[in-house]
Amino acid sequence: MASAFYSEDLTCPVCLTIFTDPVTLLCGHSFCRGCITAVLSSQPQCPQCRTAVPDVACLPTSHILKSLAEKAKEGVKKKKEHGEEKAESAELCPEHEEKLKLFCVTDQQLACIICRDGDRHEGHKFKPIKEAAAALRLELEKGMENLCGDILTTESLANTQREEITKTKETSQQLTTQIHRQFEQMHQFLRKREDEIKNELKHKEGDAVEKMSKNLNEIETALCESRELERKVKSVVNIEDSEKFLKSWAEGNTTATPEHLFQPRANDLQVVNTSLSLGPYESHLQFFIWKEMLQVIQPRAELLSLKSNNTDITVSDDGRSLFCTLKSTQAPQSFSSAFGSTPQFGQTTGFSFGSTGSLYGSSTGLGRTTSHFVCKPVSDQTTKIMTNHAFSVNEFTSGQHYWEIEVGHRNYWELGIKDHFLKYDKQGYAICSSNTTTKVVFGARPRKIGIYLNCKSNTLSFYDADNMTHAHTVRPSVMATPLSAYFNIRATAPERNPLTVCWY
Repeated sequence: MASAFYSEDLTCPVCLTIFTDPVTLLCGHSFCRGCITAVLSSQPQCPQCRTAVPDVACLPTSHILKSLAEKAKEGVKKKKEHGEEKAESAELCPEHEEKLKLFCVTDQQLACIICRDGDRHEGHKFKPIKEAAAALRLELEKGMENLCGDILTTESLANTQREEITKTKETSQQLTTQIHRQFEQMHQFLRKREDEIKNELKHKEGDAVEKMSKNLNEIETALCESRELERKVKSVVNIEDSEKFLKSWAEGNTTATPEHLFQPRANDLQVVNTSLSLGPYESHLQFFIWKEMLQVIQPRAELLSLKSNNTDITVSDDGRSLFCTLKSTQAPQSFSSAFGSTPQFGQTTGFSFGSTGSLYGSSTGLGRTTSHFVCKPVSDQTTKIMTNHAFSVNEFTSGQHYWEIEVGHRNYWELGIKDHFLKYDKQGYAICSSNTTTKVVFGARPRKIGIYLNCKSNTLSFYDADNMTHAHTVRPSVMATPLSAYFNIRATAPERNPLTVCWY
């Protein structure tokens, strides 16, 4: 009876049979030694609770479980030997007490002849038990083959995923080390410059204090001499007898007359006022240090040089700036100056830009120089919108690259790489990539756009370069190399600000 009641508790969770040489893990779960050894060879964890398991060979046999398992096995054996009569009765239909000779394919259960003709199985498909068993056996064996293959594939996927997790952790650690190293370089530079500027201030303080201390000594010496003279004069003036008075005066002063002795000395003295100053470091220290850091930061933004085979676009002499060249469909009329004659009502004036002089005056930005152009007016009846593409001379095949473009107040531009770019058209910003358009929102209208290209991971990111805020990242499945920076501009009127590559 004990074996009947406890056989379920004495069953190994792996092989689903009564324990053979049972062992109990530290987590409290028990298994056959052979079963748990096979499981732990692929994954050192308890199959039931995933607790880490040490070497199973070190675990002793659970003798209590082993004794109970052996008794349960004996009980099962005796039950089989003496249970033929019950087995015979178990083969009868519990409802009709007829032999179970059929298998209902529809309900997937054994049935007798009476069951087949009953209402509950009306319209169901039946097979003889042996035929149904043979068919089911073949189906299960075939399923087991597929299941084994699926298990192997799933295990491979699990191993691959574990490898990816390990790679991700290793990459994160490498990036953490790299970030720490780069910040440490900047910290070292800042600490060095801080010490240098503090030392400069200390030297200036020392020089100033030395001069003022020397002057203070002269002032204190003069003060002491004047007080001593005051004391002597008071002692002499208090003598009422004239002879004694003169004699005392003569003893204390041999040649100096009163006029000479009482000559003011403060007029010959002055306070030395040396104000400390560190020049621009006093008021613009962070700005100047930031510019100094630009010289040591590596890598910096790409120094792109632009090119265009389009006759409707002008590239500056230094290769950094782009202008639209607005052309007319009629012969140009002459003008007395850049903005001389006023066009007639209804006419639209176009402008052609060259790089031979300056029209708008000098315009410079931090760490960069903007090229300027002469404006040559040309008139026509109608001015069409010009769409002009340009690319960088620089080509990228690998690595990571970053560049910034000053867009200013232009009403239309496209920036990025071919087939993947950020567009602005007065209505808003959008990412155009692979025949899809995604709207992008900036906190404020940026004047400079930053573009980051990672050829290794096939990612293209856009930033508001005024405050280095991330706007959007494109992840094309394929980017054909070599890659070049892409530009597109339009214009219907004279341009006061070109599209310019920032050089730092």
